[in-house]
Amino acid sequence: MKLYLDLIFLLNIWFDFLLLLSVAWLLKRNIKIKRIFIGSLIGGVTIFILFINLGEIELFFFKIIVSILMIIATFSYKNLKYTLTNLGYFYLCSIILGGGMYLLNDSFAYSSNGLLLYKNGMNLNYFILLLLSPLILIFYLKQTKKLKENYSNYHKVDVVLNKKIYHLNGYLDTGNNLYDPYKKRGVILVNLKLDYDNLKVIYTPFESLNHKGLVKCLKPDKLYIDKKEFSNYLIGLSDDKFQIEGINCILHNKMKGDLK
Repeated sequence: MKLYLDLIFLLNIWFDFLLLLSVAWLLKRNIKIKRIFIGSLIGGVTIFILFINLGEIELFFFKIIVSILMIIATFSYKNLKYTLTNLGYFYLCSIILGGGMYLLNDSFAYSSNGLLLYKNGMNLNYFILLLLSPLILIFYLKQTKKLKENYSNYHKVDVVLNKKIYHLNGYLDTGNNLYDPYKKRGVILVNLKLDYDNLKVIYTPFESLNHKGLVKCLKPDKLYIDKKEFSNYLIGLSDDKFQIEGINCILHNKMKGDLK
């Protein structure tokens, strides 16, 4: 099989450009495209190590050094933590892209040489690499953003009630604006059997789309969310199962600013 060094060199730059751009997007780095191109150009040069006789250990450390140079050239060096974070996400995106290309190779039974796929000529191979590599990363970035936004609303909730501690999985729902009518305390809805014998029950009216009723509410002894203590909230007992996976507690919208 013929290897066209100039095309492989351009592909290498293309991959590195996508990876560095993904890191900048994920970590919200305010970086100019020119710097991303310079970093990818440094990475593209590594293709020429194919002509150098290096052992596996030497090759490994060479790649580490090159990737560090790419990160510093693209994002500059501010401190060690900043640089290691950029480097870690660069490797993570590399794994995602490499894994996606491997899956493509395995699914369609292409022959391979590293990231190069070939079956009926190199033209098809380059077309696949150029077209699908950004699609793989775009899908990963969108799913990562969606996952991050969703799971940022999950919180650990500890309720002390009637001398018992309940460990709950809470979700911050902007649609929960339920207050008790007496002291305007926010109501946290819980779908769990709680021991409230000998405790005063406060009935709070609610109104949903097609339903009105009363919610039994209790005043907790202590309330902790992500180990931070909260007061002036009631625990509302809900008979309806929550539709969010793994959740048995719906937090109040009023907490949004305090849980950032």
